[in-house]
Amino acid sequence: MLHISELVKFHGPLEILKEASLALGKGQVGVLIGPSGSGKSTLLRCINGLEDFQGGAIDVGGVRLDAGHSREKRRTALQHIRLRVGMVFQQFNLFPHLSVIENVMAAPLCVLRQPRDAARDDATRLLDRVGLGEKLQSRPNQLSGGQQQRVAIARALAMKPEMILFDEPTSALDPRMTGEVLSVMTDLAKEGQTMLVVTHAMTFARRVANVVHVLSAGRVVESGPPEQVFESPDHPATRELLRDAATV
Repeated sequence: MLHISELVKFHGPLEILKEASLALGKGQVGVLIGPSGSGKSTLLRCINGLEDFQGGAIDVGGVRLDAGHSREKRRTALQHIRLRVGMVFQQFNLFPHLSVIENVMAAPLCVLRQPRDAARDDATRLLDRVGLGEKLQSRPNQLSGGQQQRVAIARALAMKPEMILFDEPTSALDPRMTGEVLSVMTDLAKEGQTMLVVTHAMTFARRVANVVHVLSAGRVVESGPPEQVFESPDHPATRELLRDAATV
């Protein structure tokens, strides 16, 4: 489903990603872990074109985005990728003037040109799925942070993505709200939704991930099933990360 090959990303003179490579199969949950500043969120944002990159390539289900592509070829590739890949951010980015159901309906109506009745039916079903069926007419400012993030997940699902990217979706939430969101993500994983998740929630990574990728200083230094990465890490950077996490 996803193959990232030797991705290079600069911010000015600073090299953020240094030939980072990883793969994720269809129906799998991949988790990206690493210290702050290691390039996790940047890598995620490169996949759907929120960040340009200067070297390497990204393949999403056979659609290739290459650093050497012309502007036109890049635009065409991104149009296909963005229809296949959803994203849930740290901040919820809901439209404050729209109700919950209107937030979920917006992209299917505007991008997919879905009929309004069908979009409303899908949005209602998805909000029920994330436990917010009673909040359809609420505004975002009437919801808790965990509820807003669940609306954001429903909004991503409304586009029927083949894969969803999660960029530290619980970083702004307290423990109870974090549990609400991780429960929804765990259910999605059980249903076979392909997901790539940047997170510091190590328990979630251990329990739900099929593959864990460890980033350190812009490189993917280790990849493997959670039992291998967490119980028998090969790379010193992984051992240091897990040691630091255990002391928090």
